[in-house]
Amino acid sequence: MSIDWASFTPWSALAGGALIGLAASLFALLNGRVAGISGLLGSLLQRQSEGRGEKAAFLFGLLLAPGLLAMFAALPPVHFDVGSFGLILAGLLVGIGTRYGSGCTSGHGVCGLSRLSPRSLVATLCFMATGFATVFVLRHLLGG
Repeated sequence: MSIDWASFTPWSALAGGALIGLAASLFALLNGRVAGISGLLGSLLQRQSEGRGEKAAFLFGLLLAPGLLAMFAALPPVHFDVGSFGLILAGLLVGIGTRYGSGCTSGHGVCGLSRLSPRSLVATLCFMATGFATVFVLRHLLGG
């Protein structure tokens, strides 16, 4: 394994992680809710959900942030090595896993672990192990 040191950006990664933690902490402190993206989106789509305004604003901010960044810096290029079918399949599998796992990476990995939730620890270990196994199979066994 080799590291592309020219593309290695630990300071921006650290700043991004700190901002994610700050946003999740503020959302929990100010709203009393966990900032799990799949849960926010799912409850936003329900008619009887309370706090729809702040949920919509939080999710809108996630979509708006790359546009704001693009005004000040060049965004990195996005490249997928799979076709449309692969992206659709991956999205469906993530959605199914999110429903069965009662949350997503932001809900379990960021918010749940910070609250020392045992369920979130198990969920995070499962999706990390699955991700590692998927990369290993695709890159080393299937030669992708």
